[in-house]
Amino acid sequence: MRSRGRRRLGAAVRLVAALMLAGGAYTVFAPGLQAQETNQLSAAAAEGKALFDVSCVSCHGSNLQGVEDRGPSLIGAGSAAVEFQVGTGRMPMARQEAQAERKPALFTSDQIRQLGQYVQEMGGGPQLPAGDDLAAGGDIAQGGQLYRVNCSQCHSFGGGGGALSSGKFAPNIRVATDRQIYAAMLTGPQNMPVFGDNQLTPDQKADIIAYINEALKEPNDPGGFNLGRYGPSTEGVAVFLVGIVALVFACLWIAGKS
Repeated sequence: MRSRGRRRLGAAVRLVAALMLAGGAYTVFAPGLQAQETNQLSAAAAEGKALFDVSCVSCHGSNLQGVEDRGPSLIGAGSAAVEFQVGTGRMPMARQEAQAERKPALFTSDQIRQLGQYVQEMGGGPQLPAGDDLAAGGDIAQGGQLYRVNCSQCHSFGGGGGALSSGKFAPNIRVATDRQIYAAMLTGPQNMPVFGDNQLTPDQKADIIAYINEALKEPNDPGGFNLGRYGPSTEGVAVFLVGIVALVFACLWIAGKS
């Protein structure tokens, strides 16, 4: 009986010693591991974190997990989404609305890229190519065909945008930069579908941007007055009204002569 009790006592002592040893090791090494994880952020991401903690954390959470009824999670959003939303002034939002509208950006281009780098390193997601000219080498004719098939239904034939349901709308894309257009295609903000590289390749995205830059932002209008560049609907209405007025005057003239 005594030997059994001694064995149980010895096992209990060894268990307590093992727990104390494990706790001591955690206390010694855990702060170092935490510091190591923090130091993994690049210099740009560290600057972005400082901006995030001041301007974004109240809606998107300290770990980018999102805050209910305030803002979505940014895990997987990537730097492309940050550059589009913050670069177009849609974020930060003052209040929840049907759709965030374009406004002057509150951050400089360097700060926007720092914020994007922080979100990218913390949560991953789609990234934009380097540089500001993302239409280089783009085929305008091919881009026009792709635009008419994939974009004109919402953004209109001339790129001026259009109304959607529930107070939402497709914005005017003629004011957007190359990077903003590419980011919108890559991330699908708000009601826009996502055009990943499996839907539109990087070359096809460059084609669309080249078409927007050359045909929509600087239109030549060889046919004359463009009627707002909203497409054939306004042209049909204008022809109908002009034709009706001409017929009325013609009828009055004939009646007066008779």
